[in-house]
Amino acid sequence: MDRGTIYAISISPERGQLKREVQEATIIENYGIENDGHAGDWGRQVTCLSWESVKRINQRQGLNAGPGDFAENILIADMDLSWLTAGSRIRLGKDVVLEVTQVGKEDHPSIVSKTQGVSLLPGEGLFCRVLKGGRIKKGDPVETV
Repeated sequence: MDRGTIYAISISPERGQLKREVQEATIIENYGIENDGHAGDWGRQVTCLSWESVKRINQRQGLNAGPGDFAENILIADMDLSWLTAGSRIRLGKDVVLEVTQVGKEDHPSIVSKTQGVSLLPGEGLFCRVLKGGRIKKGDPVETV
């Protein structure tokens, strides 16, 4: 079992926007994060990304990107996400369970690539459905189940 922590939680009211960091959030079963534009009845309810990937791209590209700047919902620190595949499950905090539905997505010109000049979600983003909801906060443990 692999373990890490929630480095940041970010939401935006609509799709196609950079997200802003919040300290805690309610995750709704089979829907997504309350008040996030990507929530809904589909396979990409919550997006996870590695904080280490953000730090690496910042260093490589001379950026200063932080939480939400790559349009991700959950930044996970100190955990290798690269081996997870569709069907993998991740627990956030005590209660929330996500199932990875896809790794990466089609790349298209987006607010992220226009703002940052580079995008991480097409290659490294974990797109997930919410199997079990609950409350999460920054610093909560993350583990594979």
